[in-house]
Amino acid sequence: MKLFAQIMIAVVAVEHLYILWIEMFAWTTKGKATFKSLPTELFEPTRSLAANQGLYNGFLAAGLIWSLMIKDLIWSKNIALFFLGCVVVAALYGGFTAGKSILIKQSLPAIIALIAVLAIL
Repeated sequence: MKLFAQIMIAVVAVEHLYILWIEMFAWTTKGKATFKSLPTELFEPTRSLAANQGLYNGFLAAGLIWSLMIKDLIWSKNIALFFLGCVVVAALYGGFTAGKSILIKQSLPAIIALIAVLAIL
C-alpha cells in the first residue's frame, strides 16, 4: 500500500506541475485550449493572474514531492496528508465555482492518494 500511496502522490504532484506550466508559461497558448469556457480575448489580460494561480499549484506540487523525500514515515505521512488535503479543498472549491470537471480531474486523484496514505500504518 505504501508504494501505491507514493505513486498516487507523485501523480497528483505531476498534475499540479502541469497546471503550473499551463498557467505560468503557456496561458495564451495551451491555456486557451484547456480553458475553453473563457473568451479568447481574456487570456492576454489575465496572464499575471493565471501565473499567480500557477505558482500556487507549484507550491502544492513541491509539498507533495517533499513528502516523498522524507524518510520518517509519520512525518512523511503528515506532510502528504496536509498537501493532499489542500489539493482536495482547492479542487472542491474550483469544482463548485469554476467547472465541474475539476471535481474529477483534480479531486479524484487526490482523494485516492489521501485514502492510500491514510491506509499506511
